[in-house]
Amino acid sequence: MGKPGWQGISLFLTLKSKTKPNGKKPVSEEKKLYLEPEYTRVRVADFEFKQLVTLPQEIDLNEWLASNITTFFNHINLQYSTISEFCTAETCQTMAACNTQYYWYDERGKKIKCTAPQYIDFVMSSVQKLVTDEDVFPTKYGREFPSSFESLVKKICRYLFHVTAHIYSAHFKEIVALELHGHLNTLFSHFLLFIREFNLLDTKETAILDDLSEMLFSEDSREAAGATGGAQNHVKER
Repeated sequence: MGKPGWQGISLFLTLKSKTKPNGKKPVSEEKKLYLEPEYTRVRVADFEFKQLVTLPQEIDLNEWLASNITTFFNHINLQYSTISEFCTAETCQTMAACNTQYYWYDERGKKIKCTAPQYIDFVMSSVQKLVTDEDVFPTKYGREFPSSFESLVKKICRYLFHVTAHIYSAHFKEIVALELHGHLNTLFSHFLLFIREFNLLDTKETAILDDLSEMLFSEDSREAAGATGGAQNHVKER
């Protein structure tokens, strides 16, 4: 499996070590702190995300999907770990994001109502199992991807989007206190554009954060226009 197609990926790993905020309940969804311009304009670096998500001519599609999805999983898992002590059965009694509640479905298809930490533990454990399974995410030369690979990738993306949406809606106050909102904004922008590039999630699934994506991409548009004397940004809504 090839390496991720961008050199700046290590920036996400340089998370600052800071005194953590006190364990207060997350900011109410009505306020949507993550939509405040002072936070949406913050990034860890400027990237041409459209170029980063486009499939290189010499790379197999499944290889590209596998490499990037594994990277997104690692960084979303890392991002969640920074605020996991504030995501408890008491503070997050349901797995919710922006007034949308998510349920876990076991191997038999049984619907399970979980606390957020339980749901996210299920997500991270199941995705970890998949991305390290040589029969699903092959890394050795000559091994082929299974016929179900695309559907599994879409399933992983759905889970990872749920986790990201929960972080924004329930724990953005802690993210800001740790000064990690630039990392989260950059990660989410890249992840969302990758999803759109390869149609990995239905737009209905991602609609709960449409207001955020519009804010983030409008910031990118303004910066691009300023840098090019009014040229249009490369990001287009689908």
